[in-house]
Amino acid sequence: MLPIVRSISSLLTAVALLMLGSGMLSTLVGVRLTATGVGPVAIGFVMAAYYAGLTAGSLFGYRVIAKVGHIRAFSAFASVFSAATLGHALYLSLPLWAVLRLAEGFCMAGLFMCIESWLNDRATSRTRGQMLSLYMITLYGAMAIGQQLLNLDDPTGMLRFIAISMLTSLALVPVALTRKAPPLLPDIASFGIRRLYEASPLGIFGTFVSGIVTGAIYGLAPVYGTQQGFGTAGTALFMTVIILGGVALQWPLGKLSDVFDRRTVIIALSAATAAVSVGMITASEIGGDLMLMLVAALFGGLSFTLYPVCVAHTNDHIDKSELVQASGGLILAYSVGATMGPLAGSAVMSVLGGPGLFAFTGAGAAAAVVFGLYRTAKRAAPPSEAQGPFRSLPRTTPVVAPLDPRGEEEPQLSLDLPESRLGGRRAAE
Repeated sequence: MLPIVRSISSLLTAVALLMLGSGMLSTLVGVRLTATGVGPVAIGFVMAAYYAGLTAGSLFGYRVIAKVGHIRAFSAFASVFSAATLGHALYLSLPLWAVLRLAEGFCMAGLFMCIESWLNDRATSRTRGQMLSLYMITLYGAMAIGQQLLNLDDPTGMLRFIAISMLTSLALVPVALTRKAPPLLPDIASFGIRRLYEASPLGIFGTFVSGIVTGAIYGLAPVYGTQQGFGTAGTALFMTVIILGGVALQWPLGKLSDVFDRRTVIIALSAATAAVSVGMITASEIGGDLMLMLVAALFGGLSFTLYPVCVAHTNDHIDKSELVQASGGLILAYSVGATMGPLAGSAVMSVLGGPGLFAFTGAGAAAAVVFGLYRTAKRAAPPSEAQGPFRSLPRTTPVVAPLDPRGEEEPQLSLDLPESRLGGRRAAE
C-alpha cells in the first residue's frame, strides 16, 4: 500500500485541501443564508445551482481539459472556484450567490475530472481497487473534517470564505509542481437513462432517489441545524456526524447485498432510511442531542449506502464489459436527482418547518420501497453466482468509473452523454 500512496500522494494532498474547503462551503452558505432570514425555498434554489453546475461540468468540463491540458485546466478551475468563494463574502444577493454556486459546481466537476483521470492513468489492474479506496477515504474524510472550519472565529463574516479560498489555492501547489507526464484523457461513453432503465429499472430509480435524498441533506441540513438552534458548532458537528456515518457504514451494510438478493437489500435500506427519517424528527425530543447525533450517524450510513448498492444491482444485469459505461450514466442520474433534492426539499420545509427536511427524505425513501416491491414482483432475481461483489464508489464524475475493479482490466473510456468524445490522446500541457 505504501508505494501506491507515494505514487499518488500529490493527488491525494490536492483532494484533501480541496475538500477541506469546499466541503465546508455548502454548509457555510446554508448557515449564512438562514441567519439572514432567507426562506428555505430561496436557499434550496441556491443549493440546487451547485448540483446543476456539477452536472454540467461532468458533461462539458472535459472540453477545457482537452483544449489546454490537465495542469492548466486544473489551475483555471481552482482559480475560478477560489474567486467565486470570495464573491460570497463581498455581497449578499440570492441571484449572485446562485450564479456563484453554479460556477463552483462546474469547476468542482472539472477538478474531479483532472484528478480522476490522473488516478486512472497511474492505476493498474492490481492497484485500481486500492487507489479507489484511498481516494474515497481522502475525499469524504476531508469533507467531514472540513465542517469543523465553521468554528473559526469570524466576526466580520469574511474569514471563513477567505480560509476556503486559501485552501483551494493551496491545492494547486502539488498539482502545478508535478513532474509526471500528463495523463491520457479517458474515452468514456456513458449509457443513456433509457438503456440503464431497460437493464435495471430499480438500479436507475434507486440512484435517482439517492441523489434526491443526499442532495437535500448536503444542501438543507445546515438550514435544519440553524433553524433547530444548534448554533454554528452544533451544525458543524451535525454535518460531520452524517458524513462519517455514511463512510463508516457503507462497507458493512453494502456487503449484505453480496449475500442476499440485492433488491431485498435496496428495499430494506430504503425502508430503514424512511424509518430513521422519522426518527430524526423525534430523536432530540426523546433522547436529547446525543440521541439525535446517533440517529444522524445511522441516517448517513443508510442513505449513503443506497447509491453503491444500486450500482452493484445494475451491474448484475449488464455485461462486465459495460460496467464503466453504466457507472458513468448512473453518476449522472444521481446528479440530476441531487439537483432536484434541494428544490423539492426546501418546498416541504417551507410548509412543515425544519423537520420537513426529514419528512421529505422519508417520502423519497418510501417511494424507493414501493418501486422496489413492484420490480420484485415483475422480474425474478438473478442467481447468486451471477452477482458481482459490492464496491463503495464516490459520486463525483463519470471519469471515476474506470477505477472500479469490477470493470475490464484496462478499460478505454469515453466521457460523453450522449455522443461526445474526450479522445484517447495526451492533452498538451
